Amino acid sequence: MALITIPYGKTYIETQISDDHLQGVLIPKSHHYKAEAGEQDLVRMALENPVASPRLCELAKGRRKVVIITSDHTRPVPTKITAPLLIEEIRRSSPAAEVTFLVATGFHRETTKEELLDKFGGQMVRDEKIVVHNCWAKETMTKAGRLPSGGELVINKLAMEADLLIAEGFIEPHLFAGFSGGRKSILPGIVSDVTVLANHCAEFIAHKKAKAGMLTGNPMHEDMMYAAKQAKLAFILNVALDADKKIIRAFAGDSEQAHLAGCKFVEELARVEGKMADIVITSNGGYPLDQNVYQHVKALSAAAATCRAGGVIIACAACNDGHGSQDLYEWLRGGARQAMDIIMQTDKNATIPDQWATQIMARILLEYTVIFVTDQCDHQIIRDMGFETAFTVEEALAAAQLKVGPHYQITVIPDGVAVIVQ
Repeated sequence: MALITIPYGKTYIETQISDDHLQGVLIPKSHHYKAEAGEQDLVRMALENPVASPRLCELAKGRRKVVIITSDHTRPVPTKITAPLLIEEIRRSSPAAEVTFLVATGFHRETTKEELLDKFGGQMVRDEKIVVHNCWAKETMTKAGRLPSGGELVINKLAMEADLLIAEGFIEPHLFAGFSGGRKSILPGIVSDVTVLANHCAEFIAHKKAKAGMLTGNPMHEDMMYAAKQAKLAFILNVALDADKKIIRAFAGDSEQAHLAGCKFVEELARVEGKMADIVITSNGGYPLDQNVYQHVKALSAAAATCRAGGVIIACAACNDGHGSQDLYEWLRGGARQAMDIIMQTDKNATIPDQWATQIMARILLEYTVIFVTDQCDHQIIRDMGFETAFTVEEALAAAQLKVGPHYQITVIPDGVAVIVQ
């Protein structure tokens, strides 16, 4: 028997799987990567040796209005480590600079005060100016041209009016943008709902190059790069993380070149050989990404890449924040087939909120049975969306076995957001 450990909320779920049925466990190299220094030292090294850019302290000379874009409550960016070092670097040469942290919520709900405290720490919340982006607040936005795809580019005024625009974040495989980090801090991070919807259209979501690990020829990435250039994103600090959300490498410098360097590093660690199976067990890597159903489009996509047609995907997901999107809930409550038919007939200039997540979820539901394992969410909410539910992995496996028969194979992807399945 193999003992399998799967991230769940801020803890783990353990289950045993017979060796006769276990096809494989797909784990990225990042989970066992030994960093060459401590977290703070890694960040300092990156800031002192930026990629294709002067040091941040040089860029900050004479700048009065500095904006640092940071990720929201759904991302495990170690801001308590990175933010003080960014401020230290800026004020080394520009002590009077007004620094504002702009929380990039994208199309998500606003980050709460409690979540800000958890992210920044009490002292940072007290001492620094922090603004939470709201993509629906038109008065906080300004037009910045048109995306290569034709959509209107509308960006938060704070960023556009800054003397120096910086972004911090982390890099991981992303199911349709190729990788997170870098230019994603702008689009979808701090743009309007109109811009997010234009970029997340059905045509792009279905594009063969809009997938994990792919940047070249990816139309969503091209839109994002354009947005970053229009916003004049001057400098980034992006980190790579291990299974415990600890920094294992940091990349700082030019918003394009430093990001590419980080993507190359992450890709080398994230690519895993698929092990086709009848049942695939996965997770979103635990907190903070497993707070709702909405975010699990990521782990489900990774699982689908190595699950046989008609198979079963089991997602270990706390979902303590419920479905995470009323729009996604309403879409899927009407049935996956109906949702997909409507979406594929929707013009790219008329994209509907959370259509993109629905499109991917519906695509998966039309081919696989998906069982969510959770004891922190009302199961009826999840069932309304077309998924099945269980309180334990053992319960989910028993249900899965009835669907695929006695001669089944199981593949486990403990952290579905950290891998690129090939």
